[in-house]
Amino acid sequence: MCSKPLFSLILVLLLSLGQMPAGWGFEGGVNKDILKGIHLLYDEQFNDAENVFKKMVVESSKKPEGYFYLAMVSWSRLASGFWSPEVVEEFKERIDSTIRVATKRIENNGSDSYDYFYLGGALGFKGRFELMRGKWLSAFFAANDAVDAFKICLKIDPGNKDVLLCFGTFDYYTARFSGLLRFFTRLFIHKGSKEEGLNKLNVAANEATYSATESKSMLLHIYLFLEQDFPKALPLAEELEAEYDENPRYKLLKGLCYIVLGMDDEYEATVHDLRLKSLNSSSLIMASLWNRRVLYLEAINDLYHARYSEARSRITAILDQPDPENDPWMIAWPVTKLGISYDLENSRKEALKYYHQVLEMENGAGAQFLVEEYMDQPPNAGSPFLGY
Repeated sequence: MCSKPLFSLILVLLLSLGQMPAGWGFEGGVNKDILKGIHLLYDEQFNDAENVFKKMVVESSKKPEGYFYLAMVSWSRLASGFWSPEVVEEFKERIDSTIRVATKRIENNGSDSYDYFYLGGALGFKGRFELMRGKWLSAFFAANDAVDAFKICLKIDPGNKDVLLCFGTFDYYTARFSGLLRFFTRLFIHKGSKEEGLNKLNVAANEATYSATESKSMLLHIYLFLEQDFPKALPLAEELEAEYDENPRYKLLKGLCYIVLGMDDEYEATVHDLRLKSLNSSSLIMASLWNRRVLYLEAINDLYHARYSEARSRITAILDQPDPENDPWMIAWPVTKLGISYDLENSRKEALKYYHQVLEMENGAGAQFLVEEYMDQPPNAGSPFLGY
């Protein structure tokens, strides 16, 4: 079996990634509605993105792309902490609708390369979801079918660069598995290669039409949290943060890069920018959201510099102003940071109390995967996941 610590970290990243996987428009050129919706998703304007893609379903109800992108709206909400039974069920229904519509077009011989792509994308995300639920066989069968669909897509359209995001992701993550999980991935999918996966992701990041941003996001998370190649992570974080100004996640990741690289002036500038976002917000809800990010990034910096009491003070300030309706991510993850701070002080009993608290939450916002690892094995000082 894959080592539990590695597998837990992979699950965390599989949830955080994939706000908008690769895709392309319709024959005859770029589909501007898809590009508009993708940008709205990365900027965390989920309701506006949903309206764009619902219109697409109404106008093209017999094609899979609108259903697929609606499923990605639901996945993006999950990744941003809105982990409720309603959103989970909505995601499952939308993914299944994509598979059903694409399969029907293929079976009726009315398909093109796009249908195979969206079928592969939907199956891939269904496999990812099943993997997170611990349903190994269902996950690998879905992933195997996804790869088959992508291969047909590439055979029909050999010059497509967007599909490299999918192949690069499969190559990299299957190579990261070990033991029984590696056996299954080789048996049902193919032998993975980290180097080949990273090469494909870099090509997609530089040359793909629609999946460039997701490829950059994928590479950022891989370089930062798995490869720990911080010099390669930094320019990706800076580029994504500059393009998606309303996405707090990229601002935090840029700040994390500055922390681990010892770039103190740049880190302070990032904190200052976050404060300005709070001060210039048009509503109290958004002002509070950005202020929580200020405190969260400062707490991360404290953890890296062994200022555990200071980190807890900032985290407590976050938890004193919770907003589960608009900012659920900033509940479970700050509580996780409290546990980490005590673990780094060798106060294991106190740390476990906070980890249990996360596991008992109705909405763990994805933090439950990391907490399950730390229940068995405490975090190490300097781990990049201290800054997740």
